[in-house]
Order: sequence, then structure tokens, then C-alpha cells
Amino acid sequence: MKITNVQVVLVDRPAHSPAFVWRQGLPGSDPAITVGWLVIETDAGITGFAQATRGVILKDYVDRRFRDELIGQDPLQREYLWERAWELDRIERFAPNMAHVVDVALWDIAGKAAQLPVYKLLGGYRESIQAYASTVTYSSIEEFLDIADQCLALGYPAIKLHAFGDAKKDALLCNKLREHVGDEIPLMYDGSAGFDLQDAVYLGHALDAAGYLWYEEPMREFSITAYKWLGERVRVPLLLGEVTDGAHMSAGDFVATGVATGLRTSTFLRGGFTGAMRIAHLADAYHLRAEVHGMGIESAHLCMAIKNNTYYESLVWGNPTTREWFVDENGLVHAPTDPGVGYEGQWAMNGIPAGLERFLS
Repeated sequence: MKITNVQVVLVDRPAHSPAFVWRQGLPGSDPAITVGWLVIETDAGITGFAQATRGVILKDYVDRRFRDELIGQDPLQREYLWERAWELDRIERFAPNMAHVVDVALWDIAGKAAQLPVYKLLGGYRESIQAYASTVTYSSIEEFLDIADQCLALGYPAIKLHAFGDAKKDALLCNKLREHVGDEIPLMYDGSAGFDLQDAVYLGHALDAAGYLWYEEPMREFSITAYKWLGERVRVPLLLGEVTDGAHMSAGDFVATGVATGLRTSTFLRGGFTGAMRIAHLADAYHLRAEVHGMGIESAHLCMAIKNNTYYESLVWGNPTTREWFVDENGLVHAPTDPGVGYEGQWAMNGIPAGLERFLS
């Protein structure tokens, strides 16, 4: 099998509704944007798809670098092509949320060729997993408590906070939420890189006292030494490496500090399925967890394939909030069943993105 054509279809996406915010200082939900669907066609009549939220940037990468690199290649040589993309990154310094797209489309082709969902090609470990409700930032502690009640009523068994970005106010929220839901509900906290070391230590002590399951990205991840110092000062488990460049190599440095209890892994920030699985196996070698970051069908595949992952992350927003369609009334996400990644099954329910109809048989 050979790759015969590579192109990007640009699709306008309206602004997120309802709009939401993250912590103070960060932009909120996307305005209207142009997403890009990568389309890789083969001489076997199998077409692979993958999506990037910054479509114009993806199209530029494909037009200048990826198309010439991919045409004529065997799409099943995923490791080789992953390494070629890594070599090109030395010249381009691809945006971390772009470099995964080729790999995802190649896995889509491989799954369709084998007539298997991607998670089974990755090895397959489970058929369902619990989802936790991952909040946006709400206006007050009282509103957060109300949202927590709604999430539990919707069937979510656990809750993760994206809070205000103020260490003292966040510590108060974390304590109030623990008091509100009791000791049996697993709680997590994501700092979205909002703090320096001093505030991260302060908040880490509060999270430990409140029995939080993990403490995620309180500081920017450029300084692994700063995280080493944080781990020496707090006892709450640290979940590290969500957005740092370097895929499994930078993840390995977080492990080498000795303070990581778990690593973050994903397709869209960690090098596609290939990069994500490298991180998961690295973590497993040291009895660490590899928690999958982000929602969507790609994350669902990873959750079913990675033994040392414990939850699917399901974003909730708005008030009243609703349960993500991936999640059932018992708070479970079930394994995808379509061959490949399964975008076509989603399009059957929600409509085919404009311009992609001609690539579907």
C-alpha cells in the first residue's frame, strides 16, 4: 500500500456555545475558528483522517513539508514516518498540537486495513472505563459546589477542578468541595500552569490535607528542576508532563526527577497514538500511571489501550451542565467499535464536515 494524495480540507467552526472561561489570565473557549481535516489517500482505496483545530497552520505544514514527505510512502510504516516527522520538527519546530495529526491519520488507515478499531491495534486492555467530570472555571465557590452536585447526579463518579488561579482561593475551594461531597468521591485539581513555586507549594499542602487524587500542572513545565523542588516539598501525588515539548523524552526527564506519580499522555500534545503509547509504556516501566489528557474519540481509544490509565477526562461546562455524549448514565465510556479511529461514525450522527463528502465511499 502506498500514499497517493495528502491534503487539508478547511472547515469553519462556529464559536463554542455556551462560552466558558479557564482560570484568570487564560483565554476562554475558542471563538469562531477554521479547523483542518488532514486527508491521506492510498492506492488501496483506504483514506485516513485526522483533525487539527488550527486548520490554516496545518495546511501550511502540509503544503510545505508533509505532502512531499508522505506521497509514495507505505502508510503502515508508522514508526518510520513518526521519526521522519520528528526530523522535520528540527527544522520547523511544529506547534505541539499539530505534530500529532499525521500519526493519527496513519493509525486510522491501519485500523481500516485491519478492520479493527485503533485501540485493539494498540493492544487493547479494556472495553469500558470511568469518566471524571473536568470542570471549566465557574464564577464562585457556590457555583462550583452546585456544578459538582449536577455532575454526580449525571453519573460522573469523580470530579477535577480547573479553578480560579489564585492559590488561597483555590485552596479554599478545594477544601469546601471535599467537605461538600464527602471522603468517598475522588477529586483532582488542575492548576493550568497558573502558579510559581511558592504558591504551588501552598496549594499542594491544601490538596494533600483534603485527600486529592492528583495535582496537575500547577507551574509551566519548562523547568523540570522546579517540579523536582515542588515534589520535595509536597506529598500530594503529582501528575506531570501534559504540555511540555519532547514527547517521551521530556516525559522521561520528569520520571528521572523521582517526584512524578503519574505522567500525562495524549494524541494531540504528545505525538499522536505512537507518542502517547511510548509515554504510557515508559510510565508503566516505573509503576507510574499514564493518565490520558482530554476528551474525544482519540482519547477514548487511548483509555481502552493503556493499562496504567484510570479515567477518561470529560469536560463539562455551562450551568446547567450536561453529560458528554461519550459518557453513559453510569459514568462509563465504552470502547469505539468502528474500524480505524471512527470519525465516520461521528459524522453519521452529527453531519459530515463540509468538503469531506467526496472522500467517503
